[in-house]
Amino acid sequence: MMREQFDQEIAPWLRLHGCAHIGALRAAQLIRAFGLPQHVFAQSEQTLAHVLGSQRYAQSVLRQPSPTMLATIEACYRWLSEGNVKASGLSKAIVTLGDARYPPSLKEIDDPPLFLFAIGAERWLDLNTRPWWQSCNGLLAVVGSRAPTGQGQQNAHVLSGQIQAQGVCIVSGLARGIDAAAHEGALDVVSGQGPATVAVMGTGVDRIYPAYHKELAHRIAQNGLLLSEQLLGVGPLATNFPKRNRIITGMSQATLVIEAAEKSGSLISARLAAEQGRDVMAVPGSIHSAQSKGCHWLIKQGAKLVEDAVDILEDFSTLGTLDLSLTQSPINTVKRTGTNTSEASQALPCEAEEDDAFLVAMGYDPIDLEQLQATTGLPTATLQARLLELELMQKIVRLPGGLFQRLGRC
Repeated sequence: MMREQFDQEIAPWLRLHGCAHIGALRAAQLIRAFGLPQHVFAQSEQTLAHVLGSQRYAQSVLRQPSPTMLATIEACYRWLSEGNVKASGLSKAIVTLGDARYPPSLKEIDDPPLFLFAIGAERWLDLNTRPWWQSCNGLLAVVGSRAPTGQGQQNAHVLSGQIQAQGVCIVSGLARGIDAAAHEGALDVVSGQGPATVAVMGTGVDRIYPAYHKELAHRIAQNGLLLSEQLLGVGPLATNFPKRNRIITGMSQATLVIEAAEKSGSLISARLAAEQGRDVMAVPGSIHSAQSKGCHWLIKQGAKLVEDAVDILEDFSTLGTLDLSLTQSPINTVKRTGTNTSEASQALPCEAEEDDAFLVAMGYDPIDLEQLQATTGLPTATLQARLLELELMQKIVRLPGGLFQRLGRC
C-alpha cells in the first residue's frame, strides 16, 4: 500500500481509535453522525459535543495526535508495507468500517470495532474479488468451555466439520478447548466455497495466544482469516477477551454453545448474541455434568436445542444453496477426505456400537470402575483390558477421578 493511500484511507481510523475517552461505542456514534473519520475531525467542538454529550469528549477528538499515537500509526503502516507474508500465499490488511471486506452484520451492533487487523488467504483479502463474507453460506459462531470433556470436544469438531461442508464459515476465538476443536473440525472438511474458519483474537494479530496454537493459527490463515481489533503487539490482557466475544457473535448469524458451566464466559457470548438479535443454539449434555449446566440453562431460556447438524443448518437454509440431506444423521464422526464435500459430510455407521453390550451398559454418563463392574459382572482384569481396548479405539475417554465416559458417535 502506498503511503498516500494509507494516510487517506486508514490513518484517520487509527487516529480516531486512539482518542482518549472515545471507545468503540462513542466512535460508532461519530461515524454514524458524520460518515468518515476525516469528516469527524472537520467538525467544530460544539458540533461534536452535541453528538457526544460532552465538551470533554469533543476536545479529546480534536486534540492533535500524541507522539505515541503517531508512532502507532507509523508501526501499522510498516506492518502493512514491510515483511509481507505473500511468500506463503497470505496477505495482510487493516479492514476499516468503511471497507467492503468488513462484515455488514458486524456493523449492525452498537459498538462495532473501527477496524480489524487481518491475516489470511490472499483471495479473501483481495479488494478486486468478492468480499470474503459473500463467498460463504453464512457464518456460525461456535463457543464453549476451555476445558471440555472428550464428548464436548468431539461434538465441536464433528458439528463444525459438517457445517463447513455446507459452505458455512465457522467463527471462533482460537482459545483452547471448544474453540480449537471447532477450528480444527472446519479445517478438516474444507468446502472450498469460502473461508473455512475465522479466528477472532483477543491479542494483536501478530501475537498468537495461546502460543501452542501457532500451527493452528497458520492453518486458519491459509484457509480463512485471523482477525483482531487490538493494536499490533498487544498481549493477552484479560479485559480484551470479552470485547473479542462481541465481534465473534456480531459477525455471525447464529451462535452455537457447546459445553458451558453455569458461570461460563460462553454464556456472556450467548447473551451478547441475543442482545445483537442473533439466534442462540446449545448442545445438551448429561444432567450430571457440570459442563452442561450452562447449555441446559440456555435451552430453558429459549435457545434452540441442537442434536445434529441439520438443527443448525435449518437456520441457514434461506440462503438457498444448502443440501440438508448430507447431514441427516445426528452428531457423528466425519470422514477426513480433504475437499470432497459430499464424502466429508457423510456419517460413519454406528449400528455396530449399539450391538456392543458393554458399550450399552456404560451408557453416556461418566461411570467409575466399581459401578461398571456391578453393571457388567466382569472380572476386574477383563474389565480393565476392555476399557483400555475401547480407549485406544477412541470409543471411550478416561476422565479425572477414575471415571470413564462413552463417546457418542451417532
